[in-house]
Amino acid sequence: MKMRNFFIISLISICCLSACTDNDVFFQYKKIPSQGWNKDSVLVFDFTISNSALPYNIYVNIRNTSEYPYQNFWLFIKKSVANPDGTFVVVATDTVECYLADERGKWLGSGAGATYEMPLLIETNVLLEQKSYRYELIQGMRNDILRGITDVGLRVEKVE
Repeated sequence: MKMRNFFIISLISICCLSACTDNDVFFQYKKIPSQGWNKDSVLVFDFTISNSALPYNIYVNIRNTSEYPYQNFWLFIKKSVANPDGTFVVVATDTVECYLADERGKWLGSGAGATYEMPLLIETNVLLEQKSYRYELIQGMRNDILRGITDVGLRVEKVE
């Protein structure tokens, strides 16, 4: 009976996850070291766009555990485009705040067990007119080593 329930739940989860990725152009996670995210560590995401006529939404997905010591999370974002010679030029920088817990400490987002995932919409209906992009993410908290963040991802989806 337990095996049957596990199979049904697994099948439903796979269907839901595959349905969510139909519009995804790019989706990648970077694993944060178990000792924590160093303030000098830069997460780099490179992707290409094949259709520059479509609008896109861009998300940063943050996975945290209950060991994360704060309610919010600050992130520095650097957006670059590729030149024909392959070098990247910074076209935008931003600082964004994401709330991972409510004022009572209840974790927001979706979660299973001790890990929670919070999507953060950072760009809406943006036209990506260049072919190649790079997003660099740096944790913006005051800690030299930030514990409790396990993975950080970047997702680019076509807007319907």
